[in-house]
Amino acid sequence: MGKLSTHVLDIASGKPGAGVKVALFADRPEGKVLLKMDITNADGRCATPLLEGDTMKPGLYELVFNAGDYFAAQGLTLPQPRFIDLVTLAFGIAHADQNYHVPLVVSPWSYSTYRGS
Repeated sequence: MGKLSTHVLDIASGKPGAGVKVALFADRPEGKVLLKMDITNADGRCATPLLEGDTMKPGLYELVFNAGDYFAAQGLTLPQPRFIDLVTLAFGIAHADQNYHVPLVVSPWSYSTYRGS
């Protein structure tokens, strides 16, 4: 069985994004369903996979990162409203037997992602 993992890289400081709140949602016919909430550790990673084993299923998902609060906690002066606040990454899992690593590379002014393994 595969697994889903994530991590946050703060490209404004060149460090892992420690202490970022992360929420995982499944996109179901009845609407979005919260599957898990976590906070990144000192390495910018969630300590355990977000999905694995029987919970790893094909489908549409969203990861929501509370980047705005993270940058505010770093002592950065941010405009109000924040340019980058909640970052939502919508993605699909096609093969539950594969690993999906969905990181967030973020600054107060931009973000990107990619599929890792």
